[in-house]
Amino acid sequence: MSALRLGVNIDHVATVRNARGAPYPDPVRAALIAAEAGADGITAHLREDRRHITDDDIARLSEGLTIPLNLEMAATDEMLAIALKHRPHAACIVPEKREERTTEGGLDAAGQHNRLAPMVRALGEAGVRVSLFIEPDPRQIEAALALAAPVVELHTGRYAELTGAEQAEELKRLSDAAALGAKNGIEVHAGHGLTLDNVAPIAAIPQLRELNIGHSIIADAIFVGLAQAVRRMRAAMDAAR
Repeated sequence: MSALRLGVNIDHVATVRNARGAPYPDPVRAALIAAEAGADGITAHLREDRRHITDDDIARLSEGLTIPLNLEMAATDEMLAIALKHRPHAACIVPEKREERTTEGGLDAAGQHNRLAPMVRALGEAGVRVSLFIEPDPRQIEAALALAAPVVELHTGRYAELTGAEQAEELKRLSDAAALGAKNGIEVHAGHGLTLDNVAPIAAIPQLRELNIGHSIIADAIFVGLAQAVRRMRAAMDAAR
């Protein structure tokens, strides 16, 4: 089974900073610590309302990181322009609503084909690896294929919220979607709501190549420090493989 990469989302370091309007804690410093502790990449979501990550953060991350930056972005002209300016390693297109606290579900790639197609093409031509954040649904995998997106990230939020038989059913949906994507040449990632307690069954899905995890790592870091929180998640993922 291939190694599973860990992308650490540092959004909520910026959330803490912005709560006081202070210059600290610095999400770029957090990203560098995560990299030293074994993160394979850094994920940051630049939202329309700039509620956590800012344009300056993206600029500094682009300049200072020695591991890949994955820019999460809405399918808007503003975000496309920012991605084309900084040219991160990857851009994950996600749905976005102002009223949500965090991303609530997957992108409707099937229903937004005409909107997404020129964005996927422009990013690809600029050397940015495009990922679509989608539900584990065959229709959405097929849409990603039609869009020629090289990567999809499966939304694990529903899995994280369920228990018992319902969670097992959602895990099967995720596993089936990962297999379908990989069979068709798409690199499959997963993320949202993953914790030390629930990550193992997801990490054990053989077709997955990367997990993007943020909130639980930052929460754990309050008690054990960021480097140790990254190492603990890394170890849990590795043990499941």
